[in-house]
Amino acid sequence: MLNTLQPFLQEIWKKSNFATPTSIQETTIPLILEGKDLIAESPTGTGKTLAYLLPLLTKIDQDSQSVQAVVLASSQELVMQVYQEFQKWSEGSGIRGASFIGGANVKRQLEKLKKRPQVIFGTPGRLFELIKQKKVKMHEVKTLVLDEADQLLVPEHAGTVRNIIKSTLQDRQVMLFSATLKKETEQIAKELTKEAEIIRIEKDETISEGKVEHIYFSCEPRDKMKLLEKIARLENSKILTFIKDIAEVSVVATKLNYKDLSAGLLHSELSKLERQSALKAFRDGKLKMLIATDVAARGLDIQGVTHVVHLDFPKDFTQYVHRSGRTGRMGANGIVISLVTEREERELKAFCRRLDVPLYKRIFYKGQISEEAQKERTRK
Repeated sequence: MLNTLQPFLQEIWKKSNFATPTSIQETTIPLILEGKDLIAESPTGTGKTLAYLLPLLTKIDQDSQSVQAVVLASSQELVMQVYQEFQKWSEGSGIRGASFIGGANVKRQLEKLKKRPQVIFGTPGRLFELIKQKKVKMHEVKTLVLDEADQLLVPEHAGTVRNIIKSTLQDRQVMLFSATLKKETEQIAKELTKEAEIIRIEKDETISEGKVEHIYFSCEPRDKMKLLEKIARLENSKILTFIKDIAEVSVVATKLNYKDLSAGLLHSELSKLERQSALKAFRDGKLKMLIATDVAARGLDIQGVTHVVHLDFPKDFTQYVHRSGRTGRMGANGIVISLVTEREERELKAFCRRLDVPLYKRIFYKGQISEEAQKERTRK
């Protein structure tokens, strides 16, 4: 499969010390090179970005000055993450790319267009604005990718995404990638594609098995904060904590920082620079904990996250899967911690049965996560 890619990509693959392609890459790259439309579902951390990026780069006509491919993602962070992958894999090829995200300086973004990018990465709102203003011309776009498609096809984005796809020529190739595809999302995806191949990777056998442990602490809502402080004190940890409400993110971060526990925040109402700075500090290990809302952290690939904490219980099974998938990526180990009330505990057990993973109840004992039996044994 790799020998069907451009020589410069094969070279970078060798330098990256990747062994074999993952299942999603092995399955989708030949289909994309054939020009087929695609609806692909594969678990988090299985290499979906490269599954579409490598064939997309292979198909770029380097002599053409026009935009030939568009990659859409739902959050600024995800757009920038994919754009960084593009920069890495296009290095030395002469292929030009540009990113366009909401919240960024419009003037500066228009400057980028003067460099005639051949691949555009963007959030739907900002890109559609530029199309309406006739700043971005879509008449030569042959390839469209929807990354984290289920987030792009929620009611608030779906209309804009449809309009972007309509602005291209009829003989375009449309690809949708996601870690989870609900029935209703798949239905919309089928309407946006032509005879799409549907790919479902349940579990990737090519990735060495990491061990992700699912545990929970039973508590009253008012005690969740105390438990989070204890989690924040765990040694050698890199913790991503999920909260539903944007307002609560700041409150929780302030409380932790007051106790000298290093915590940053990530949500959609922060400026682009604030979001980038928090992510960088967390990635570089300067922040031990990042407290985030779901939209902001969706699809992010942060190496070495040791713990994911559900401070607020996820709204549904899909959200539990996406949040939990931020740890244990590409075969690493990780721990998923849920802080739950009695009612939430019942739901959590149902989620873990669906995932077919064991779930363990834990307590804190002498500052460490322990089994209840451990505490009893020590007492005796």
